Amino acid sequence: MDDEIPTSASGRWTITSFADVERIGCENPVVADLPLSADVAVIMYTSGSTGLPKGVMMTHGNVLATVSAVMTIVPGLGSKDVYLAYLPLAHILELVAENLIPAVGGVIGYGAPLTLTDTSSKIKAGTKGDATVLSPTVMASVPAILDRVREGVLKKVDAKGGLSKKLFDLAYARRLSAINGSWAGAWGLEKLLWNFLVFKKVRAILGGRIRFLLSGGAPLSADTQRFINICLGAPIGQGYGLTETCAGATFSEVDDTSVGRVGSPLPCSFVKLIDWPEGRYLSSDSPMPRGEIVVGGPSVTLGYFKNEEKTKEVYKVDERGMRWFYTGDIGQFHADGCLEIIDRKKDIVKLQHGEYVSLGKVEAALIISTYVDNIMLHADPFHSYCVALVVASQCAVEDWASKQGVAFTDFADLCEKEETVKEVHSSLVLIAKKSRLEKFEIPAKIKLLSTPWTPESGLVTAALKIKREAIRKAFSEDLAKLYTS
Repeated sequence: MDDEIPTSASGRWTITSFADVERIGCENPVVADLPLSADVAVIMYTSGSTGLPKGVMMTHGNVLATVSAVMTIVPGLGSKDVYLAYLPLAHILELVAENLIPAVGGVIGYGAPLTLTDTSSKIKAGTKGDATVLSPTVMASVPAILDRVREGVLKKVDAKGGLSKKLFDLAYARRLSAINGSWAGAWGLEKLLWNFLVFKKVRAILGGRIRFLLSGGAPLSADTQRFINICLGAPIGQGYGLTETCAGATFSEVDDTSVGRVGSPLPCSFVKLIDWPEGRYLSSDSPMPRGEIVVGGPSVTLGYFKNEEKTKEVYKVDERGMRWFYTGDIGQFHADGCLEIIDRKKDIVKLQHGEYVSLGKVEAALIISTYVDNIMLHADPFHSYCVALVVASQCAVEDWASKQGVAFTDFADLCEKEETVKEVHSSLVLIAKKSRLEKFEIPAKIKLLSTPWTPESGLVTAALKIKREAIRKAFSEDLAKLYTS
């Protein structure tokens, strides 16, 4: 039959080692028709988080520029490294990573977000997760996944309670003090002791050998960054880049322990800030220049596939022939040349009385609540306050209900109860105050949702970034009720 699996003449499979394949290739050379640097290598579509996805045309030169730049930043990257690939290859961060690792002779193992750890949702009882089996040394991630790792560990610590929790809290506080620069923190032998007694088990979640983590795709909260530094004992490099810049822009140094920043420009990139008067961000601002981030250099892509109008809008070529991409993100440069993302032009809404609300900034602050799985802040120019759609964390909310004696039939019923909404809202207000948000930035009302937002639902991207317009459309009635009730 045509669909039968072919076999050798002897009826047995023949396995050829990679070394033999290389030898056979050397003995039978083929004249390669190699691409030019300017040839299109990939057409990658944007996530669609800010509208319809657009096909970005990347050249071989674009990919090579970013890969070669990152090679100079990650320390000691080489043949001994093992990389766990689980992000979709349609994400620019993963595309660069999977070109980078073979370039340095490293090993790639493939997994999936839902089978990443021993406790992942698609792992059968008694089965090991991808990270446990592979024991990677290097990983790339997006903040949403790192936030879930942190949340999962803290839930387990709280569940154990007693001496275990006190020991964890003490170890964490001591190491946090050290990382923040205090000589009174845990250093030397004390650091080794805490690593052995407390953090060794946490590190086993990702295989126990992680020496470097890369986070990109969205801002990483300060709390999660510190958690990774302490509990996994690994530096976390925050990068900033876009599909349109082939991930190239900035990358933080390994020894930079500051939070909230995305590093200095990569060797393949030029970064400048231009004024955005409407949002009151100016390159002349003091003490730090602020403005829209514009990226130039060999990593900047050709433009959008069959969309010349949009290409001309955001891609510019200067008098020297250098291509620049206007990101729409707002940043500020610190005195040491490191960039910090502080806003996005499309995420800023002016309220009824003239206050400006940065939706992304507020969401990044509030999502660390243990009750929150996901959140979208909504601001209406015709009202004086914000509201929010909150996807509840089922484990945390049901645990609270059990302790408080709140009866419910199912999780959807629990999310509708007034006392549940009040508890989650109080948690958000408390976190907002700790994050020093203005009163008008704190959601005055929330709608609690029981169903997670997944890429399959069309409400988040493959990298788990919210699709704001899709969510607004799907929950338009709920948002309207929050302003009328």
